[in-house]
Amino acid sequence: MPYSPHILIPGVVYPPAESLRRWSAPGGLRPQTLAEGFREAAALHADRPAILSLEGAMSYAELDAATDLIAAGLLDLGLRPLDRVIFQLTNAPETLLAFLACWKAAIIPICALALHREAEIGYLAAFGGARAHFIESDAPKFDFAGFARAMQGTVPGLELIVSTRGAAAGGVVDMASLQRGDLAAARARLSAVVQDPWQVAAFQLSGGTTDVPKIIPRMNAEYLYNMRQVMAFKGWTAEDRIFVPMPFAHNLNMGCGWGPFLMSGGAVIATTGVDAAAIRTLHNRLKPTVVGAAKPIVMRMKDEIAAGRITTEGLREIFSTDAAEVVTRSMGVPGHHLFGMTEGVIMFTRDGDSEQIRFETCGCPISEFDEVRLLDPGTGTEVRDGEIGELAVRGPYTIRGYYNAPDRNAVAFTRDGFYRSGDLMRCHRIGGVGYYSFEGRIKDVVDRAGEKVNCEEVERAVMAHPAFSDVAVVGMPSPTHGEKICLFAVAGAGQTLPDVAGLGAFLKARGLAVFKWPERIEPIDALPLTKVGKLDKAVLRRRIADILNAEEHAAAV
Repeated sequence: MPYSPHILIPGVVYPPAESLRRWSAPGGLRPQTLAEGFREAAALHADRPAILSLEGAMSYAELDAATDLIAAGLLDLGLRPLDRVIFQLTNAPETLLAFLACWKAAIIPICALALHREAEIGYLAAFGGARAHFIESDAPKFDFAGFARAMQGTVPGLELIVSTRGAAAGGVVDMASLQRGDLAAARARLSAVVQDPWQVAAFQLSGGTTDVPKIIPRMNAEYLYNMRQVMAFKGWTAEDRIFVPMPFAHNLNMGCGWGPFLMSGGAVIATTGVDAAAIRTLHNRLKPTVVGAAKPIVMRMKDEIAAGRITTEGLREIFSTDAAEVVTRSMGVPGHHLFGMTEGVIMFTRDGDSEQIRFETCGCPISEFDEVRLLDPGTGTEVRDGEIGELAVRGPYTIRGYYNAPDRNAVAFTRDGFYRSGDLMRCHRIGGVGYYSFEGRIKDVVDRAGEKVNCEEVERAVMAHPAFSDVAVVGMPSPTHGEKICLFAVAGAGQTLPDVAGLGAFLKARGLAVFKWPERIEPIDALPLTKVGKLDKAVLRRRIADILNAEEHAAAV
């Protein structure tokens, strides 16, 4: 069997064939695409619910038929296999249809977020070579159709706009109209599409360590293995119903949420609302058995459960990055931790793990083929168990290179193909098994409720404002978000620094997504430097932590 794609996409780093062959041992990679994996699940679970929402339910047979029609319709519009399309969609059920349809047509989604604006969409669409822009026409607070038409004027080759829901007009294609074709003809059309397990399935995004996000090619067979392995490792079954109120386009949800379930016969709960009322209604009507959420959502659920407004009947697990003990102690539901990166390796705790493992670690890797090293950041040598080192990983679902980024790839990977994550971890050897705890980051990012915000990107946007002569962005501790964004700012001569609202208005006009805006501005006379003259953000992180502690103490007195 050849372990290489039929067509090589320029700029994509493909795994070595010898590695794929080794990982294709029993229990490892299978030569299947995501489209083929879903079709297999749909055949086995035809009558089971695939997507649940407050708007209704869709069975696997219905989802399979609808996405066949949409996939053929996309090809009829002139899109071709291996074309890229940019997704700017919410967690509506139609988003899942769009993903599956693209995979059936061998079209590659670029997984942008609904909150992205000109800066992100313009760059990603151009860099990724997008030919179509998928949007929603019924968003109450933003004109996505108008925005997409404006993007066509700035991004060469962005030919089509497809609306997944709402009334499409003004040259925008209504995805619902693609479902009105002949199913037999659609399936005949799709039978000619080459399904290549070693080819790119999605262009995911990284928060990155530079001023722009990196594109991460995720391949069909490895992403499918990732999804199935999560399902097996966690012990989830087709009887389960999962609710993960994080973006469907986000790797956490695709790789650890709706992806594993739709490839295995489980039900996915879809909703665009994550306020307290929406979560309450959804839980009490649709009764998820598995929930994955960032800490802000967990805390909203905690309050609702404490007030008796949410039933936890049948809810057997809530997983998050940092709230397992809160969930277990305060909500009466087993809490589990997750660590994952869009670039690859996933770690989970699971049923049967001790509270020490579940509360104090991220668990262990989900695959027997995952290779983990903890490296001394200075020397690159492996540290001993119990010591902190930089997480470096290699395995069947960890990438071998960012898209079209040779300079970054040269420093992000070891000579033997281990990805250097920039995350600091400690290995705890318990019962002969290595469990890992997260100990911080080398990368200059803020982890805001699960979204990695690149500090340099924000700093560059802020410095376009005339009031600033120097700035530094750091994460500040937050009980709800893990971290929020703090801007240390040096005012220009004769300038008055804007407040948070004023800076937000400025960044909105520049097209920066709202979740990247600083949430606190701390004036400072000069930014601190290390002994070798480099910016010392460690000092700034300690300073804002001390300020917050003092404010908390003063409020309590």
